Amino acid sequence: MLLQLDIFNILIQGGKGLKPLAYRMRPQKIEDIVGQQHLVGPGKIIDRMVKARLLSSMILYGPPGTGKTSIASAIAGSTKYAFRTLNAATDSKKDLEIVAEEAKMSGTVVLMLDEIHRLTKPKQDFLLPHLEKGSIILIGATTENPYISINPAIRSRTQIYEVKPLTEEDIKQAIDRALADTENGLGKMNIELSSEAMTHLTQATHGDLRSTLNALELAAKSTAPDTKDGKVHIDLAIVEECLQKKALVQDKDGDAHYDVISAFQKSIRGSDTDAALHYLARLLEAGDLISVNRRLLTIAYEDVGLANPAAAARTVSAVTAAEKIGLPEARIPLANAVIELSISPKSNSAISAIDAAIADVRQGNYGDVPDTLKDAHYKGAEKLGHGTDYKFPHDFPHDWVKQTYLPAKIKERQYYHAKENGRIEQAFKKQYDLLRQAQRK
Repeated sequence: MLLQLDIFNILIQGGKGLKPLAYRMRPQKIEDIVGQQHLVGPGKIIDRMVKARLLSSMILYGPPGTGKTSIASAIAGSTKYAFRTLNAATDSKKDLEIVAEEAKMSGTVVLMLDEIHRLTKPKQDFLLPHLEKGSIILIGATTENPYISINPAIRSRTQIYEVKPLTEEDIKQAIDRALADTENGLGKMNIELSSEAMTHLTQATHGDLRSTLNALELAAKSTAPDTKDGKVHIDLAIVEECLQKKALVQDKDGDAHYDVISAFQKSIRGSDTDAALHYLARLLEAGDLISVNRRLLTIAYEDVGLANPAAAARTVSAVTAAEKIGLPEARIPLANAVIELSISPKSNSAISAIDAAIADVRQGNYGDVPDTLKDAHYKGAEKLGHGTDYKFPHDFPHDWVKQTYLPAKIKERQYYHAKENGRIEQAFKKQYDLLRQAQRK
């Protein structure tokens, strides 16, 4: 049962100023990083940099709580370089000057600069020569797309790496480590976490490890030990309270979370608008905006497709708006998209066509590219007969001319089988059939 304690007192531990669990559990070397194995795994780019002690400045971008600061901390710990953290939005140029002075004395400083997309030009101009010399190894962190939000002068001097949301297994690994660690974690508290509580912790924050660990610590330190066995028992209700997210879409095994996502897509595919809105509501109430957005984009192209291409474009706009405004307002553009996709005519002809083409390629059902289509821009191509008989369609009436495009081995193959569930694809089918017949006369 949760004690009626002031959260502030829990977090500062009676005035001791104890740092949050997520901070204390930050890895001190590359091997301890949870997730991001595409960057830090054996033989991957950051692992190689650390082992060779040839660090490059970099920008890490991705969702909050996915390990950007942890990677920076681990890089510094593994290389034994001095490590400093600043925030581009709140720390001043003077703070950067202090780091630069330290770099002069120690040789190299790894600087973790959070919210690097908010770096002002005076701060940027000060940093650039230090990045050029390598005295400061900059590790910038941002949740924004760096190709859009970060000045080209900084981008040109850094490597850009995407940090991905942690998987449920990654989150579980971090929780187990925190529960076992007696020095920085909660290992001295004799905590027993129920399987339902563990599942909710791994799912509800959608890859945000910082939120997960801080909620776990709040749950542990605000729950009285059992008088019988002395253990701190943390169940699903306690975790829900500390995360402020109800377990609306999970069961004991966590399978129902995926069942709801599956039902969401199948309801739209089946044109049941009310059922689709119901499952949308369950996902949004659980805070799973990421799954909703990803699934809607898939549905728009997989299930509606060429029957209503404009609906796909409007779904992209709705998802973009939802990502920018966040919950709870995100429910509005998403509801618009769900209703339109549900009511819209459906066609899976595009996914069926590409899957059929891929199946052919994987089975070896392909031949040599016709000579007329081969690249003719290099010296000697004419002698090989490459591109010599190619007919440029724009030189002919209606910008079309009959010629062979498929390899001879599969020249009669047809992948696209148009449907007639909407006026748009009806028109596509008519045009496709006319062109196919003309090509094969």
